[in-house]
Amino acid sequence: MADVFIARWDGTGMAERANYIPFLSELCDVLGVDRPDAATGSGGSYRFERGVDHLEHDGSISRRRIDLYSRGRFVCEAKQGGLPPRQTALFGRDSEAEGYARDVPPDEGRPPFLIVCDVGFCFDLYADFSGTGGHYAQFPDRERFRIYLPDLRRPEVRDLLRQVWTDPKSLDPALYRAQVTRDIAALLAKLAAALEGTPARPRHAPSHVATFLMRCIFCMFAQSVGLLPPGSFSRLLERCRANLPGLVPLVGNSLAHDGHRRLLRRAGGAGVAVQRRPVPPGAARRRRPAAGRCG
Repeated sequence: MADVFIARWDGTGMAERANYIPFLSELCDVLGVDRPDAATGSGGSYRFERGVDHLEHDGSISRRRIDLYSRGRFVCEAKQGGLPPRQTALFGRDSEAEGYARDVPPDEGRPPFLIVCDVGFCFDLYADFSGTGGHYAQFPDRERFRIYLPDLRRPEVRDLLRQVWTDPKSLDPALYRAQVTRDIAALLAKLAAALEGTPARPRHAPSHVATFLMRCIFCMFAQSVGLLPPGSFSRLLERCRANLPGLVPLVGNSLAHDGHRRLLRRAGGAGVAVQRRPVPPGAARRRRPAAGRCG
């Protein structure tokens, strides 16, 4: 279905008002989501040409219309540039769409997404998950916020737009970071418990375990931001696979290397002491976070 949609709309231009409604309606079919509702009056929670009141600088009220509105999800502003080959000129359209988002009645809330669409050419995504509509930024970042029409052939791109249509708040990066933090915390808790042992069979003092884990986490961070040579800590952990009981001394000796010590001191890591105590073989085999993926 995506190929048919792309073939139909690629090459169209200079007919925004005639094309944007069928274009976005057919996009809904490609994404597998409902088309906008039939309109009654100027209101509605998911429709084309949604009416909103705009407060002018002189205090007067003017009536404006949002090209496509989905309550609690997005405002879509459509345009259509010249005939191909073309480079779209959407500059300023995000500000226009942001203005429409601010015109949405307060009881409906500010939508998390703005979509600026050049019909038959691309979609630009902007997001503000704060609920205030105060700062919409390129989503997911400045390199990947634009989706070109041929990109719709890729399932992951269609999945992204489908989420914008159906569950945009699930795309909030803060939710992902929080889940990753919880997962890592649970993993570290299991590892620490294994290293400390039980009251009946103690292994290592909690302070030594905490210092060792802190050192490992710091090294992952230092590698990820370039304070350690690229891949150095990852290679160290790979070497430890053949000598799990000696993991702690091997890490300690590596950090004692003059070059590593200077780099760690620059980052404030000089206070991470080295405890030369072996890790119990059974505990050391537990899963660890991947080095180089921290931060």
